[in-house]
Amino acid sequence: MPLLVTDHSWTQTESMVYISVPLKGATKADILSSDEYLKVHFPPFLLEVFLSELVDDEQSSAKIGNGVAVISLSKRTNKLWEHLAISTYDKETKKEIRVRALSKMEAKLAAEARTRAEKKHKEKKYALKTMMDIEKNERERIQKMKDDAREATTAELEAWQLKEKKKVEEDHAQLKVQSQTGNGNKVKAVEDNFDGGKSGRTKVKFDKRSVNEDQGKKKHLDLPAPRRLGNIEVSFTPRVFPTALRESRVAEEEEWLKKQAEARRVVNADVEELNDLREEERNPDWLKEKGNKCFAAGNYLSALNAYNLAIRLNRKIPALYSNRAACHLKLRNLHKAIEDSSKALELLTPAVAANAAARARAHVRRGSAFCQLELYTEGLQEYQAALKIDPNNEPLQADTQKIRDIIQGSAS
Repeated sequence: MPLLVTDHSWTQTESMVYISVPLKGATKADILSSDEYLKVHFPPFLLEVFLSELVDDEQSSAKIGNGVAVISLSKRTNKLWEHLAISTYDKETKKEIRVRALSKMEAKLAAEARTRAEKKHKEKKYALKTMMDIEKNERERIQKMKDDAREATTAELEAWQLKEKKKVEEDHAQLKVQSQTGNGNKVKAVEDNFDGGKSGRTKVKFDKRSVNEDQGKKKHLDLPAPRRLGNIEVSFTPRVFPTALRESRVAEEEEWLKKQAEARRVVNADVEELNDLREEERNPDWLKEKGNKCFAAGNYLSALNAYNLAIRLNRKIPALYSNRAACHLKLRNLHKAIEDSSKALELLTPAVAANAAARARAHVRRGSAFCQLELYTEGLQEYQAALKIDPNNEPLQADTQKIRDIIQGSAS
């Protein structure tokens, strides 16, 4: 049970209230503020203030430094307060104020989640539209290249046909002129070598040039007709993975996509507490986002509770185990961190490009837990596995070298 503290001070102006809370050695605090309630939680201490007047929580802020948390509250009305907090000791009244504050905070978080989802959806939609425009422009460019090539080929073919037609007409006209000269160019009959006049035979000599011209004319007339022109439809297969398709990885990629589809379905619907949860609290993705927000705020216990419930609802999402391992690292539950990292790596199979970053994070978290347990050899193996996945990560290279130095120093 938290220890309630009262050693805080406050000052005010007509528009602002400033509250200073000593953190008693703590470096982080969980601060919840609404228009009528303020909570500052720095384990194991807790400060609750039920404000005497309403404030604008949207314009309020908090800062932590030098062991003190300073909360700045913006007044709704510009006037000086007689008291900071209400003087009632009624537990029911305080409970109602506390419940209202929590409800407003949850509604605010849900609205922020919806805003992020809408923003992400718009960004995806914009990216898809941009990609479609790029593909459309590329198709138009390729089609223009095809049309230009087809027009050039057609022009060349027409020019060749016209040239051949003129050549045939010229040859035909020349043959006609030759035929009008008395067929003397085609056949010439000459008397030669009468064998003394005894045989009485006459030799006939053919003009080879005339025969070749007739054969050439026949060849020109037997030319085949030009081929017909047509268009070829080209379609591109959509691809989920960022890398190029490789036949050797098709089976692994299909298995990963199947696992991802199964992980999005609730597989543990028999949890008894489901009846007491709100609709969004039954969604593992919503719980994951809530856990991430709590983790970013330094509230590791709340983040751990969110991941625990999400895992009870769906045990097939590797990110839940990896994120819970990060919470265990912060809370010094090192063996549990190793167990959750191993479970995440077990679910992140097969190893494909889509889960490379997640596998690297899981290896680093398991390696960090090993190193904090002073099992540096096992930790080095995990960091080397992560470095193999992401070889260009400079911070990861530096951490790996530090572990090597520790091992070499202990060995010497």
